[in-house]
Amino acid sequence: MSSFVSRGTLCALIVTVLCFLVVAPAFAQDGAALYKTKCAACHGANGTPSPAMAKSMGLKDLGSPEVQKMSDAQLKDILDKGKGKMKPVKLSAAERDAVVKQVRSFKK
Repeated sequence: MSSFVSRGTLCALIVTVLCFLVVAPAFAQDGAALYKTKCAACHGANGTPSPAMAKSMGLKDLGSPEVQKMSDAQLKDILDKGKGKMKPVKLSAAERDAVVKQVRSFKK
């Protein structure tokens, strides 16, 4: 009696699944890392811009109620189109979601 899947095919399938489980998390979007590279220079490491940057660029504290009451769609729109002196930020949809999640973590 022969089995439907050969032993070699089964081993290859198991190796493929294990590789996927190990490698897939590396492709997950890291909001903290994206924020650090794309946003922190102006908005501050914890969402609070320096007083000089806040004044010169008109930046709000990202943890403030004013920013936190904005919808995710509004925050994503700002990332896509920019606002005031902020230029648009080129991000994939998954990266945008991750950055918005990071901004939500600054809630006071």
